[in-house]
Amino acid sequence: MIRILIADDHAIVRKGLRHLLLEEYPSAVIEEVTDAESLVLKSIATEWDVVICDLSMPGRSGLDALIQIKQASPKLPVLIMSMHPEEQYALRTFRAGASGYLNKESIHKDLINAVQTVMIGKKFITPSIAEKLANALNNDSNKMLHERLSDREFEVFRLLAEGKQVSEIADKLSLSVTTVSTYRSRLMEKLNMKSNSDLTRYALENGII
Repeated sequence: MIRILIADDHAIVRKGLRHLLLEEYPSAVIEEVTDAESLVLKSIATEWDVVICDLSMPGRSGLDALIQIKQASPKLPVLIMSMHPEEQYALRTFRAGASGYLNKESIHKDLINAVQTVMIGKKFITPSIAEKLANALNNDSNKMLHERLSDREFEVFRLLAEGKQVSEIADKLSLSVTTVSTYRSRLMEKLNMKSNSDLTRYALENGII
């Protein structure tokens, strides 16, 4: 009997995933959580065959949760799903230990195939992600500036580019205002930019927001 843990803060998404999964696995045990903290605790406390986790949730991000889950259970398959385009986060999630990356726009087509793939120990990789992984093998000198940011710096960068204030970002990521300000200073230096409007312009030009 397959055991699946779903993490997403939107009830309609969890309901849709449950419906798709039960169509394929009628006897599956499926449990749900709504935030990253609960996801980490539940994934460690109970054995699961696969975890399906949204990238963006209240508090800590799904990427943070993924890293902690893989530290505790290295062999547990974790599928990351997101509304963000693959080029933004796919490579970062794979580097953090994800078994697959699902874009929410096509998740209804890919979900079952992804679950079946990761449950036999393989990675679920779409053709477009495979191309990006191949390109990532190039030297760091070929990377775009934002690809050189750490995961946390990139997350702060994206939120700043969307117009969020430092205090809002601190609250969303469960960080102090001082810490977020430090991340902002670092990414500004790495991107050679001076203002939030510069970040927004860069993000728009590169399809990040």
